Amino acid sequence: MFRKDEELTPSQRGLAVRRMPSLLEYVSYTCNFMGILAGPLCSYKDYITFIEGRPSHMSQSSENGKEEPQRERADPSPNAAVTEKLLVCGLSLLFHLTISNMLPVEYNIDEHFQATASWPAKATYLYVSLLAARPKYYFAWTLADAINNAAGFGFRGYDRNGVARWDLISNLRIQQIEMSTSFKMFLDNWNIQTALWLKRVCYERATFSPTTQTFFLSAIWHGVYPGYYLTFLTGVLMTLAARAVRSNFRHYFIEPPQLKLFYDIITWAATQITISYTVVPFVLLSIKPSFTFYSSWYYCLHICSILVLLLLPVKKSPRGKSTQENVPLSWAKKFDERENSLGQNSFSTTNNVCNQNQDAASRHSSLTQ
Repeated sequence: MFRKDEELTPSQRGLAVRRMPSLLEYVSYTCNFMGILAGPLCSYKDYITFIEGRPSHMSQSSENGKEEPQRERADPSPNAAVTEKLLVCGLSLLFHLTISNMLPVEYNIDEHFQATASWPAKATYLYVSLLAARPKYYFAWTLADAINNAAGFGFRGYDRNGVARWDLISNLRIQQIEMSTSFKMFLDNWNIQTALWLKRVCYERATFSPTTQTFFLSAIWHGVYPGYYLTFLTGVLMTLAARAVRSNFRHYFIEPPQLKLFYDIITWAATQITISYTVVPFVLLSIKPSFTFYSSWYYCLHICSILVLLLLPVKKSPRGKSTQENVPLSWAKKFDERENSLGQNSFSTTNNVCNQNQDAASRHSSLTQ
């Protein structure tokens, strides 16, 4: 209501609220079940569009790059999407109740294990134990997504092939998480809605060190356990170091395909071990066991990250800022690029609806009165 469109990024422009919500609308969004208890987070624009029962429209990019609104379509049945997600929930729950209990993360700090296990054994168990810890998150987030889809919320529109997409508030992409070959790819696909919220409220508004501020805010958002802060402070180092390595070396391994495959295998292994190393305190929660774990690894990845940041050249942007601070967080940037490349999304959908129904606000106001 107070900023011009040209002052906003594409995602901000799509989410902008141009009419002051009524008290009922405000309290409804603030205190709805997803926002106050379970998640996943959704934007006010998407929430109010769903609550008011507005139909979804599809817009696609034409050859000249302009969006062309298509004919109105009714929202399709969510049954197929819900069934698929409930199947994922069942498999994740089964995995968690069986295998996860056999591979506790706490065993990484077992004195006998630390004293007798070789480095390859320690690295293997670290990866496997954190892999086994993830299905409980897969279960919770996918179940929440399925429940919202069953209620009709989560429909993003149709892709260019006319296939319905029910991923508006999806919080993860399991295949991309498990096959991540970079910190960037992992963050792009893990806890997506929270990552986007952090990007909008912190990263895009930070005046200095946006990466550090965003990770610190994420730690505060998660709670008061010391392990959260150790994880996210470590995550700052790992993220900046991973960007530096990627920007300095990746272009040497693009061709030929065999070299690219070798690079992908190495970076997959490095990413999975680094992610697991970073999030152990997130699972252990307390200070003492977290430091016990890092001490058993001699803080090796912390030291490597610091050396990378000190030794590798940091490219300068046209504004004279380092690319590590000037480039938006990977998951945030990729989200905007992905949405724009598809040519249609919930944000443009909502704008199309509002533009084609200019009297919707007045009608809704009269109805609530």
